[in-house]
Amino acid sequence: MPLPVTYADVAAAARLLEGQALRTPVATSRTIDERTGARVFFKCENLQRAGAFKFRGAYNALANLTRAQQRAGVVAYSSGNHAQAVALAGRLLGVKAVIVMPADAPAVKVDATRGYGAEVALYDRERDDREAISNELARSRGLTPVPPFDDRYIVAGQGTAAKELVEDAGPLDYLLVPCGGGGLLSGCSIAARELSPGVKCIGVEPAAGDDVTRSFQTKTIQRVHNPDTIADGARTSAPGVITFPLILHHVHAMLTVTDDELLHTMFFIWERMKLIVEPTGALGAAALLEGKLGADEIKGKRIGVIFSGGNADVKALARYL
Repeated sequence: MPLPVTYADVAAAARLLEGQALRTPVATSRTIDERTGARVFFKCENLQRAGAFKFRGAYNALANLTRAQQRAGVVAYSSGNHAQAVALAGRLLGVKAVIVMPADAPAVKVDATRGYGAEVALYDRERDDREAISNELARSRGLTPVPPFDDRYIVAGQGTAAKELVEDAGPLDYLLVPCGGGGLLSGCSIAARELSPGVKCIGVEPAAGDDVTRSFQTKTIQRVHNPDTIADGARTSAPGVITFPLILHHVHAMLTVTDDELLHTMFFIWERMKLIVEPTGALGAAALLEGKLGADEIKGKRIGVIFSGGNADVKALARYL
């Protein structure tokens, strides 16, 4: 069967995002190169507008709505980064946004979402169904849903991060990508394999939320309910019907890291690279620095790593120091 998103879609998204999304820098670290024996290139989506890669997909999705849909407004559910991205894209495009967020979402993300002009509807993560709430808002108020990852325009927009990385850093042997529902992973794997043939794209999840890893291994969609992990951006329950076939087709492997490994890596990045990366954003780096890839396997290789977001709730994370 034809795949739901192709490189042509990523290229179209890149043209639409030009002048809207930031072309984020690619950072390097001699310390990390020496530690890994590889040449590592970090795509700093923590420096993207709204603080995460999510702006790419959100803007692409809203810009591709019909005029009638844009006038009516949109609704989205998110723990934070997708919320902020849809809110900001809506403000730029003149589209009213209603965002359904868990009451325990990081305060910095809730405040930023409201700051971008969106209406925020809070729900109880343990008791309520966010998709049901979003669907009811869409039905009652005529809003268009904007999924966090399972949408072809979202996937294509996210893929522009890897497109820029390969264009700026050159061909890669490996690409490590944080994974929640698979929007970033599937989009980046499409772009990377087109522009750097032979690259091995690897998704990285928190060990407590390994639904995509288990789905990849079994070739059937597996689920996890409300995973308890510091990586709040990867608390998805399952890969999507759009992202899953793309992951099966383009991704080489899936890896997981524990919360302790993730926090250790995140603070190392803060201290040594002087870059604020949130826990979810450090997933790919954690897999690399915690040795999830064999030392002999990566020695002398060119490795791309996506820093997917920088919206760290510093007050909440301070207790882990």
